[in-house]
Amino acid sequence: MTTTPAAPATTIDDVLRDGTVRSVFQPIVELDTGRVVAYEALARGPQGPLERPDSLFAAAREAGRLAELDAACRTAALTGALAAGLQAPLTLFVNVEPEVLDRAPLEDLLAIAQSAPGGLRVVLEITERALATRPAELLRTVERVRSVGWGVAVDDVGAEAMSLAFMPLLRPDVVKLDLRLVQERPGPAIAEIMNAVNAHAERTGSVVLAEGIEDEAHLAMARALGATLGQGWFFGRPGPGPVEGAVHGSLVLPSQLPDTVSEDADVSPFACLPIDVPLREAPKALLIELSKQLEREALRLGAASVVAATFQEARHFTPATTLRYRDLVERTGFVCALGEDLPVEPLPGLRGAALDPADPVRGEWDVTVLGPHFAAALLARDLGDDGPDARRRFAYALTYDRDTVVRATAALLARVAPRQDPLTAARAVALPPPAVPALAAADRFDAGVLASATGDTLVHGALAATPSGVSIVDVRLPDQPLVYVNPAFERLAGLPRSELLGRNCRFLQTPDTDPAAVAAVRRAVDAGEECRVTVLNQRGPLGTTWWNELHLAPVSGPDGAVTHYIGVQVDVTARVEAERALVQERDRTRSYLARIEELAYTDPLTGLPNRRRLAEQVDTALWDARARDEAVALLFVDLVGFKGVNDRCGHAAGDELLVAVADRLRGRLRRHDLLARLGGDEFLVALTGLPQPTAATEARRVADELAAGVARPVALGEQEVVVRASVGVSVWPEDGADFPALLHSADMRMYATRV
Repeated sequence: MTTTPAAPATTIDDVLRDGTVRSVFQPIVELDTGRVVAYEALARGPQGPLERPDSLFAAAREAGRLAELDAACRTAALTGALAAGLQAPLTLFVNVEPEVLDRAPLEDLLAIAQSAPGGLRVVLEITERALATRPAELLRTVERVRSVGWGVAVDDVGAEAMSLAFMPLLRPDVVKLDLRLVQERPGPAIAEIMNAVNAHAERTGSVVLAEGIEDEAHLAMARALGATLGQGWFFGRPGPGPVEGAVHGSLVLPSQLPDTVSEDADVSPFACLPIDVPLREAPKALLIELSKQLEREALRLGAASVVAATFQEARHFTPATTLRYRDLVERTGFVCALGEDLPVEPLPGLRGAALDPADPVRGEWDVTVLGPHFAAALLARDLGDDGPDARRRFAYALTYDRDTVVRATAALLARVAPRQDPLTAARAVALPPPAVPALAAADRFDAGVLASATGDTLVHGALAATPSGVSIVDVRLPDQPLVYVNPAFERLAGLPRSELLGRNCRFLQTPDTDPAAVAAVRRAVDAGEECRVTVLNQRGPLGTTWWNELHLAPVSGPDGAVTHYIGVQVDVTARVEAERALVQERDRTRSYLARIEELAYTDPLTGLPNRRRLAEQVDTALWDARARDEAVALLFVDLVGFKGVNDRCGHAAGDELLVAVADRLRGRLRRHDLLARLGGDEFLVALTGLPQPTAATEARRVADELAAGVARPVALGEQEVVVRASVGVSVWPEDGADFPALLHSADMRMYATRV
């Protein structure tokens, strides 16, 4: 009797029903010894279109069965490893999809792993896609993994700066470098990544693993980058089991310390302060300035930083705060803001949460900034004083202790809601069949995109009712035309659907539309990525303009290729105009404050710096001198005979004389020397960058030249006057350690020269 072989599974439902997910194993090698110390389990589907993991997971994501596939892959990894004979001292690396972190059924895996001969050790790999999408779930997963003695690895480090920002919170046992770090020519970006990775490894003992090693040059680069483990075709391609003839060894991971992140998931940041930290008391005004300073630090750190903040109540998240946090969202890696009645996304890209009424965070003022080389936190608790809001007082601490900052940041991130994708329903609707007819009947096609794809009239009605504009573009057709628009989009565009369908969206642009925003959209579409921009658009035949907050998201077909883009448009004209008005007011205020500061540091008569500014400049010069083994000299210049000129010729003539003397002193100095008016008829000169052995001689020579220059007659109107200069000289470091000491020494010597 002949048995007909079963046809291979062709859909994700078949794959999951028949259990045809399998794993292959790629060796991970210790670079110094060449021993194989671990294997990474890589998922494969049955032979056919779903064999490759990208196609397999794309199909599962489209069918809404990603969690089931992810669980099947991990189970296949462990059962396959045991069947292939992988056991201690080897370690097995297993991946987890970020979307299912909070639903990953780890219990089944624990039972399988614990039954392994000799206790096969497992390292769970987390990709950086999980870091910003579901931070709270990520921290909970790490807690569960560590509680059973498994390790944690962060995959593809360096592909995005987000992985660097989250490394202090995850404390991975293994840092897996993205393959481009060993395969591409070194540059500033790679240097920045490796600075962060090596600092983390030095601080925590994490093991660095380089992926993508395919030849000797890649191997040499991996070693140069600080990797001790390697993975790639140079050591072996993925196979059904252990590498034949390989020498196996044990992977040594850092010791599992208590998980400070998980311990503090339910406490507030203020409660993370060690008991011996002294608390101060401050008004709201001081906390505002301290918070702004931390925000500036985060902007300096850039995309490799995490910022977490609390605002007590939504009313404290003011328009000025919105401007600052918009900058943070654009320029840092991850930003969250929590407070009573604040939405889960207070502004695009800013993450939040719906806080419990009893949550202690509601009574705190917290700002934390965490990066690879920087950690700081302002942690404060409202003292509950009655009275005006501006006079509220807080107990607070400003800490740079890294462990405390990590715990406080984790306490806030543990409350952050998962990222909500407003286009989830629309994505499910906008999946027309791959063969799309020409747009001969635009209205009929518009309805068909929704109805023929799913038949879901409820979703169609929801899209028709939403106040946000929704559009769908087919990127497979020439010029990527609109194939669906909802009524809100018609209102925003100022045109009926019959005039919109079949056209490219560029008709919305105006001559004043920012080319950089348009270029960002084009780059995202070319790369098949999401994009969020705010652009100036025009409405209807009259061409009135409006600001469009546009969110574009790709839709993939069964083969994983992008077929459509969904756009959500919101008219934010009022907000943009309000923000611009605030920016203009802020610029005017800054200009006014800058002028006030200039007046505070400048002598109004001569335009020279005053004593206060010179003291700051000399302090800086002394720091430079210490670093360069140089000397600094301070010259105290006092005019002899000035009072007589004032008495004979009047104060106006005296002022004119002071201006002339200031010009002569300035003309005799080098470009980097410093000159200030101390007050009355006294001036100060600082000579910087002097060689230490000859500094005193050089300073005395300059003093004599200044005195000679001052002694020349000065024409005041129709008469000439003559004054002299008495100059006292002091030299750092011999005559004083700081500006006050040098000034006192020069002052005493000036009086000595007068006598």
